[in-house]
Amino acid sequence: MPVRIIQLGSPRAADEGTRIGTVRRPPRGVPKAEFASRDFYDVWFPNLAPSVETMKLGQAAETPAAWAAFTKKYRTEMAAPEAQHTLALLATLSARTNFSVGCYCVDEARCHRSVLRALLTEKGAQVEA
Repeated sequence: MPVRIIQLGSPRAADEGTRIGTVRRPPRGVPKAEFASRDFYDVWFPNLAPSVETMKLGQAAETPAAWAAFTKKYRTEMAAPEAQHTLALLATLSARTNFSVGCYCVDEARCHRSVLRALLTEKGAQVEA
């Protein structure tokens, strides 16, 4: 039952479980009542999203050095006690239940979810490859 790292808005896998949106903002132009039915997320959990400042840094990262700066800043945010407790909880749940976490970005390699994948793995989560 590994946690899946997904793109929000993509079709759900049959056994995906609860979809958690780790994004700063809800999807634009989508009524709240349709978030789950349109495959965005079941639960909005911005606690694991980068801050607005850090998100903008990541969106503007066009070089490996700029992406490294984003990654460092996001990892610093995720080192806060509340984020560490959340990551530990999700790591524990990954051994017991199906769920997924995600963001809207098309390219995971240039999205905070690639860093989130690493952070969850470092916490011992079972993460789908």
